[in-house]
Amino acid sequence: MDRDLLSHLPVVLAVARHQGFAAAAGELGMSPSAVSHAVRTVEDRLGAPLFVRTTRSVSLTESGARFLASIGSALDDIGRAAEGLTAERGEVTGLLRINAPRAALDMVLTPVLARLTWQHPKLTVEMHSDDAFVDIVAQGFDAGIRLGEAIQQDMIAMRLTQPFKTILIASPAYLDAKGAPRTIADLHSHNCIGFRLVGSGGIYDWELKDGKKIRPIKTAGTALVNDIMHARELALTGIGIAYMAEPLVRRQIREGALKWLLPQSATEEDGLFLYYPRRASMAPKLRAFIDAAKFCFTR
Repeated sequence: MDRDLLSHLPVVLAVARHQGFAAAAGELGMSPSAVSHAVRTVEDRLGAPLFVRTTRSVSLTESGARFLASIGSALDDIGRAAEGLTAERGEVTGLLRINAPRAALDMVLTPVLARLTWQHPKLTVEMHSDDAFVDIVAQGFDAGIRLGEAIQQDMIAMRLTQPFKTILIASPAYLDAKGAPRTIADLHSHNCIGFRLVGSGGIYDWELKDGKKIRPIKTAGTALVNDIMHARELALTGIGIAYMAEPLVRRQIREGALKWLLPQSATEEDGLFLYYPRRASMAPKLRAFIDAAKFCFTR
């Protein structure tokens, strides 16, 4: 194996994952010119272009896609083997990349990261906040966190939270000024804080229980957010009604800063799960994360 070729392959994978040289350079701690040089070196050695480059985008050629599909798992195995040797010395090292919705940071990630920081100070955990559904393998993540219903069946999943409700909330100040809705239909005359989906760009329809059925409800208001935690903050200021996972507003409801509206309309979610591909399950860095999560949520 050509040593130059082997050493540059992780750079090529990073460019493919990010579809760009600058983003890959940022991940790897290299300059964009060094990343470009590494890619050219691999292409020269192989005698074939791996990427189509334009001023606006970088994408894999057909031969490049085939090549990376063939080597990706092998490089992962090499990385896990190297991490395994350091783990045998009692050190868990490397970069663990987790893809999760923004709400998961408050609900589950913070206590896990706090424990990992003390137990494994040489392990870096990168949290990528993303409410869109992504292919964690194709995007280079070690694991993801999602609602149970959203996880692909070929993944290993571990429960992090119990099922919870998604509810409507508003501040006492808003309710004093506008009154409380008594039915789902009343929401059309209220200021509702909307959520824009990052992936599709559409506005998320609130799913509410109407009798025995779950109905999608279109809402309107003076504020749209793409971070659900901003909806909570806006609701606290008295702007309008927000649609939230109950654990994210439990303390504010208990303290009286927010009120739970139309409790009969609340829907039940399956809970948050950690999920990952089977072949990655023995990587020391992921095992460390799993052990910390079990300590935090299954005692």
